[in-house]
Amino acid sequence: MTPLQDHVGEAERLIEAATREGAVLRALGGVAVHMRCPSALAPPLARTPKDLDFASTSSDRQSLIALFRQGGYEEDAEFNALHGKTRLFFWDADNSRQADVFLDRISMCHSLDLANRLDEHPATLSISDLLLLKLQVFETNDRDYKDALSIVLDHFEGEVDVDYITRLLAADWGWWRTATMVLERLDGYARELDGFDRKNDVHYRIRELLGAIERAPKSRRWKMRARIGERARWYELPEETLPG
Repeated sequence: MTPLQDHVGEAERLIEAATREGAVLRALGGVAVHMRCPSALAPPLARTPKDLDFASTSSDRQSLIALFRQGGYEEDAEFNALHGKTRLFFWDADNSRQADVFLDRISMCHSLDLANRLDEHPATLSISDLLLLKLQVFETNDRDYKDALSIVLDHFEGEVDVDYITRLLAADWGWWRTATMVLERLDGYARELDGFDRKNDVHYRIRELLGAIERAPKSRRWKMRARIGERARWYELPEETLPG
C-alpha cells in the first residue's frame, strides 16, 4: 500500500487502520492542528506540515510496527531497537517524509505524560495537550507560533482546559518558565504578523491564560527550583524540538 501524499489524509488513513486493529494512534503537531483548527488552513496562519507525528502506548508497539510496514513505510530498525520503548521511527520513501510515534510520553524540551490522555479525542491529542506541546518549545519557530495562534483562536473558549494546564505548570518551574516565556513571545508575534487582524483577541486570551497560571498555587518542588531560577538551564534541547 502506498502512503497518501496529503499529510492529513495519510494521518487519518493510519489512525483508522490502527483503530480497526484495536490500537491507539493519535495525531499531534502541525497535522493535528490542521485537523482541528480551521484558521490553520488559510493565510496568514496556513503552513505545510513537514512530517507525520503521532502518540500511542507502549503496549501497542508491535501492532504499530506491523501497521506502518503494511501501510507502505520502512521501519528504522536500528532506531527502534535503541529507542523503541519510548519512540518509533518510520520512513515514507514515496513522499520523502518521516513518521514518528511517541509512546506513553513526549519528551522534548519538557516531558508530557500521556497516561490517561489518549482518549480525549478519537484522532488527535486534546486541544490542551496540543497547545502545551507548542508552549514547551524553548527555541520556538515560525510554524510553532502559527500553530499556537490557530489553537488559541479556534479553541480557547471552552476547549482549553486551563485547570489542567495550570496544575501541570504549577508543579514544574522549568515547564512554567518556558510556557510563560513562549506565551509572551506569541503575543508579540501576533502583533507583528502581516495580514493578521485578530491581535486583540489573541492578546486578551493570552493575558487570561497567563493570569490563571500566575494565580495557581505552586508546589514545594516548584518553589525550590524557582530559587535557582535561570542560573541553571531548565529545558532540554533535543535534535528536533517539536513534532512538525
